[in-house]
Amino acid sequence: MDDISKAIENAQAEKGKPSLIAIRTHIACGSPNKQDTAGAHGEPLGEEEILLTKKNLGWESEEPFYVPEKALEHFHQALNKGYESESKWDEHFEAYAKEYPDLAKEWHSFMHKEYSDDWKKAIPVFTKDDKPIATRSASGKVLNAIASHIPNLVGGSADLAPSTKTNMDKFGSITRDDFSGRNMHFGIREHGMGAIVNGMNLHKGVIAYGATFMVFSDYMRPSVRLSAIMEQPSIWIFTHDSIGVGEDGPTHQPVEHLAALRAIPDLLVIRPGDANETAAAWRIAIESRNRPVAMALTRQNLPILDSSQYPSVTEGAKRGAYILVDTDGEPDIILIGTGSEVSLVLDAAKQLKEKGFKARVVSMPCWELFDDQDAEYKSKVLPPSVKKRLAVEAGITQGWHRYVGFEGDVIGIDHYGASAPGGTVFKQFGFTVENVVERAMVLIKK
Repeated sequence: MDDISKAIENAQAEKGKPSLIAIRTHIACGSPNKQDTAGAHGEPLGEEEILLTKKNLGWESEEPFYVPEKALEHFHQALNKGYESESKWDEHFEAYAKEYPDLAKEWHSFMHKEYSDDWKKAIPVFTKDDKPIATRSASGKVLNAIASHIPNLVGGSADLAPSTKTNMDKFGSITRDDFSGRNMHFGIREHGMGAIVNGMNLHKGVIAYGATFMVFSDYMRPSVRLSAIMEQPSIWIFTHDSIGVGEDGPTHQPVEHLAALRAIPDLLVIRPGDANETAAAWRIAIESRNRPVAMALTRQNLPILDSSQYPSVTEGAKRGAYILVDTDGEPDIILIGTGSEVSLVLDAAKQLKEKGFKARVVSMPCWELFDDQDAEYKSKVLPPSVKKRLAVEAGITQGWHRYVGFEGDVIGIDHYGASAPGGTVFKQFGFTVENVVERAMVLIKK
């Protein structure tokens, strides 16, 4: 123990660089028959081996889970120290609040995520007069609009801030010598970034986010999974969300990643269909208290779902799925889209109408939020009586049949992409209005 203590002291004294203390240990130390064996790692020692180990170590009792009285007395001292520390903290904070009431109020709002509605009012509303915009760019506009109203919003990217649009323009960067900024440069280490974001959110006092390309979400999956296990509202921004990435080819085109993220329990995976759904996704993320949010955002530009024509976008997105365009009477088919495919199914519905068929269009940006809704709402959006359903998403089809049923169909991509311009890849693999209409007609006529 003296050597360990000395090593720790030396590490604490080193101010210019990190320290690594390597300690060699023995698994099941003291066990006569299982020390340093795989058996000690994967299975219990067993009663007989436990008794032999106690004897070997000179333990004073054979009673299971025995804790000596002397040890209990020592451990109980922590309670008194805790009470004393908390009491001192309360006194200090009470004095601080009297001297600096505004700062104390701000500290409270940071720790409890209590803000005025100014940040909500600052969220931009995108209209039909706006040009088509990639959801990654829309996300950047929303982030910068709310940043001034949420001063403890902190985050960055794994060396991809310009591409993921996650830099807060009005605020500087956090460096080793200056912590006044709010933009973090995590470096090319997605898992490390995820761990840091989780740590900041666990501490509370900040709302932390991390960003990278969606295909690299694989590298940080343990961190994303832990954010869900720990019920932390970490914000994960994943851009370049499909084969629409284009020329970078199959290595950079996410195919299975949406399904992989959706497989993580308690993670809200939101794939917004336009700029206004992206704004709604940010509102969901900021207001989340015990669930992490992963946004899947496009590289390519998407048309705006104008609020004057589609007034249900913001509230509908909060519920995970909603009716974007409805029909007079029961529809012949329900078209479901997410992300860049929402505008695709909208155009397909118009063509089907011209052919004399009634198509309801449902935008489903978040499976998890839709699954949280009551049965009445879910049946309203996807009535059981309408069994002709076609889902369209530029990802693997796994999981979609829970929404389209046995008589429905899915247009997806159950193979890797190709290196070509994004539009060419989409056309090659069937993500066209013509193919959606053709597949819908097959279902209707069955």
